[in-house]
Amino acid sequence: MSRRLTWTLLALTSVLLVLAVVPLAVLMTARERVAFRDDQRAATRVIAAAAEEHLSDRKPATGMRQELDAAARAGDCAAVYDASARLVASTPCTAAQGEDSQEVVADVLAGHEPEPPESEGRLLTAEPAGEVRQPAGAVVLARSAAPLDGRVAAIWGWSAAIAAAGLVASVLLSVRLARWVSRPLSALDASARKLGEGTLDERADVGGGPPEVRRLAATFNTMAARTEALVHGHRAVLADVSHQLRTPLAALRLRLDVLSTGAEGDTAAELDAAQEEIARLSRLVDGLLAVARAEQATPRPAAVRVDDVVTERVAAWSPVAEERGVRLTASEGPALTASLGSGHLEQILDNLIANALDAVPDEGNVTVDCRLVGDAARVCVRDDGPGMPAEAKAVAFRRFGNPAARGTGLGLAIVHRLVTVNGGGARLEDTPGGGLTVVLDLPLWAGEP
Repeated sequence: MSRRLTWTLLALTSVLLVLAVVPLAVLMTARERVAFRDDQRAATRVIAAAAEEHLSDRKPATGMRQELDAAARAGDCAAVYDASARLVASTPCTAAQGEDSQEVVADVLAGHEPEPPESEGRLLTAEPAGEVRQPAGAVVLARSAAPLDGRVAAIWGWSAAIAAAGLVASVLLSVRLARWVSRPLSALDASARKLGEGTLDERADVGGGPPEVRRLAATFNTMAARTEALVHGHRAVLADVSHQLRTPLAALRLRLDVLSTGAEGDTAAELDAAQEEIARLSRLVDGLLAVARAEQATPRPAAVRVDDVVTERVAAWSPVAEERGVRLTASEGPALTASLGSGHLEQILDNLIANALDAVPDEGNVTVDCRLVGDAARVCVRDDGPGMPAEAKAVAFRRFGNPAARGTGLGLAIVHRLVTVNGGGARLEDTPGGGLTVVLDLPLWAGEP
């Protein structure tokens, strides 16, 4: 943002400088040329007035010679012609006596007003000596264009210097303005990122930047404070519920154990059924608490070796699989590092493997593998059990979405929440040949190819 703002301001300033400086320089150049030409014509008229007294009134040529000498001292070349275009007098230099001068003299003697050309770095002007329609002669004055070129170059040089100074000032102002605007936004972005990663006490600085940015930072701090209060409140509720539910359930189980001691017949059967219901209720409470914790989880991403965790969890569940007569294996895969919250992948795999072991019959197979797919680490848990109909797969990631589930119906909900909160995705597919496959796409750790 800082660079875009700086370049935008620089482009706008450059356009404004060009639109302001260039026309001004062109106008000043045109005025210098007009002033130079008018001054040259005035000098030519002075000589023409003195030449008229000599050519028309037959006065001595003293005044005309004096004006020609003054023109020569000023660095000009001048020549006086009579009515027949014959040279009468001139300065020592001959720049006013060339072919261009002859053409200009002819036009003047014909009563026309010529447009004198520029010859060899000199500007020519011609004026009639006497009346314009019937002149007694003509005067041609050639003046070097070097002073005019110097003044024009100075105008454009000063214009370029002013434009460069304005551009430098614009650069400094643009950089300062861009930093003034972008730094508070960058700090606010960093605070929002930390808050999203789980640092609930993170607050933004409200002391810098434009008023709108300061108001945005204050609003962010209010939101962060409310979020922190809500999360802490939910955690307190979970802790209270966990304590208030587990304690009476444990006491009830102990009492049932005491009552079942020495019980016989129907009484023993009823007590066993009650203990099973208590155990089921305990598992349900644990599952609901696990879902609640997963839903309010704000993980701090860490580098997790997916292949190592897969191997470890398969080894941990292998005794359970052997006890149930199920073959649990892990396919060899590449070394992949995912960006996940601490302990999340273990919890995800535990739920998926437990569900798969409950679903497959004896002599069934459960396979866990991982591989690189695009920019994600893909983990698949396959089983060759009865599978799941399309209607059940559509709602399987919801709480109690599958009423036919053997367990609490919360395992896939926990899995989905833990995967999505880490920026990944989860879906269900049919295993070729029958069964269910859970596909997880986990984000790669920064720097993983």
